Amino acid sequence: MSNNGKRIGVVLLNLGGPTSELAVRSFLENLFGDQDIINLGGGRFQTRLAKVIAKFRYKKVAEKYREINACPNGCQGSKYCPNRRDKVISDCCSPINSLTELQRRSLEKQLVDAWPEHFVKVYTAMRYWVPFDYDVFEEAVSDNIDHLVMLPLYPQFSFTTTGSSFRNWEEIRRGRPADAPQPAWQEYLVGQYHLNPKYLSALNQRIDERLQEDFTDEERSKVHLVFTAHGTPLSEVAKGDPYTKQIGETVDAVMKMRNHHETHWLGFQSRVGPSKWTQPNTEELVLRLIDYGVKHMVLIPVAFVTDHIETEHELNIELREVIEEENKHVEKMVISRGLNDHPDFLAALEDEISKKIGHITGTPVPVEEKAQTVPESED
Repeated sequence: MSNNGKRIGVVLLNLGGPTSELAVRSFLENLFGDQDIINLGGGRFQTRLAKVIAKFRYKKVAEKYREINACPNGCQGSKYCPNRRDKVISDCCSPINSLTELQRRSLEKQLVDAWPEHFVKVYTAMRYWVPFDYDVFEEAVSDNIDHLVMLPLYPQFSFTTTGSSFRNWEEIRRGRPADAPQPAWQEYLVGQYHLNPKYLSALNQRIDERLQEDFTDEERSKVHLVFTAHGTPLSEVAKGDPYTKQIGETVDAVMKMRNHHETHWLGFQSRVGPSKWTQPNTEELVLRLIDYGVKHMVLIPVAFVTDHIETEHELNIELREVIEEENKHVEKMVISRGLNDHPDFLAALEDEISKKIGHITGTPVPVEEKAQTVPESED
């Protein structure tokens, strides 16, 4: 990594996940305390209610993380992880931690190789657990970064995810002491990249992996593709949140790449609370397809770029249990792997960075990619 040239930082923004049973409680408090993602009234009332919810839910949630524990042989997460710091082997750690760290390291190596004349560093800022965004903010300040790209690991823009992360980053900036060293960087925000050709290619290849590895030639002709994304309250859609529309655009673009060869469906998962959410619900959709006689499915997590509790447990464990409890039968239902460190996904991230600072690094965006990129939200 060069100490000459520009000092470039990239901050990968993600949800985060607990690293131990005790961390599950704190993680849930932070999650339910964020009015951007779950509106429980806001202010001190929501903070107190979040603590109550976390107190009664965390042990049950921790059991799920135990079933998908990602670090059985020691911490694979970031340097901020308490398990790494204390040399503890956790039996209750979310896969999102190690996989996001893998994405961070892989992307940093890629950018360092691409821009050897510059100092380049990639950070990870999680919203609800370590590494927290305020720690990463201070690290970037101490590294004297002069060009900083904020890159959400959410391809589709939502005020509840990307918007929440951007707003919290600004609150950190405004809340720092006046006598603290001030950031001198030029900041660039990536709003969304749900139609980036390389992102779409990575999704497409993940589907092909499952079709080739898990189904015979005869079975492939019967396979239905079930895209699944995190749901959102209809009240957010009514307010103008573009996430649901962009999910549909991503699915349409992937199927166009596949020449609409397979029958496909789109469902929404992870519904919370009594309010109305986007439909159809993934669980209900799958049960209905089984009733229709569909026996071969590939479930594709379209908005999740790392495997975590909503793919590894909600889809791969809970959904299978529901099918069994309902006395239904599906011959083959496989879950497409998350994008994780897929080379095309990493290339898509590099594309999005270059679109923002290509004038700094000397890597202009090809004309054909500019034409396929939708205008960005900078909220």
